[in-house]
Amino acid sequence: MDVNAVIAFLSYGIQLKQMPRTGWVQRGVPGAENVAAHSYGVVLTALTLAELVDEPLDLARLLALATLHDLPEALTSDIPSPVKRFFPQSVEASLKTDLERGAMREIVGEMPFGGAWMVLWEELHAAESAESRLTHDADKLDMFLQAYSYERQMGTRALAEFWTVPFTFAFAATQAVYDELRRRREHGEW
Repeated sequence: MDVNAVIAFLSYGIQLKQMPRTGWVQRGVPGAENVAAHSYGVVLTALTLAELVDEPLDLARLLALATLHDLPEALTSDIPSPVKRFFPQSVEASLKTDLERGAMREIVGEMPFGGAWMVLWEELHAAESAESRLTHDADKLDMFLQAYSYERQMGTRALAEFWTVPFTFAFAATQAVYDELRRRREHGEW
């Protein structure tokens, strides 16, 4: 075991603890969460949703995907949605994925398990397995839960842009939680 490589690798996780979620900062949210807090939220949400879906899941794989989903942001930073509109439309999704793929390779490159973790990361982006689809659901649901929480704390509907277009999730259980969250927000149930 190369202890220096382990320390270097884990340092990327520390960077995520110090990196605020840019989208919240851009919208003036005081005390915006950092990327590591969001990642924890995704892991907890994925773990919870795993108990609610009807499809069989590999829980270890699901939690690994959820844990790794934003790790490349330690190098790319948190690229907020408004910035993506400046990407050439023909390559928008692939450009961000390619940037993150390069960052992920650099982050896990020295680790003996780096290849296996790259396979997991690629699985997440292919979004073909139940675990990857549920991770994507958890990622979006955590964002909506956070938006709801911030609006509740601020006593305002300042994040209305997040709620303008209803979102469709891959799993019925996730959709039910989201739909209830929207209902509560619409009725001012803070």
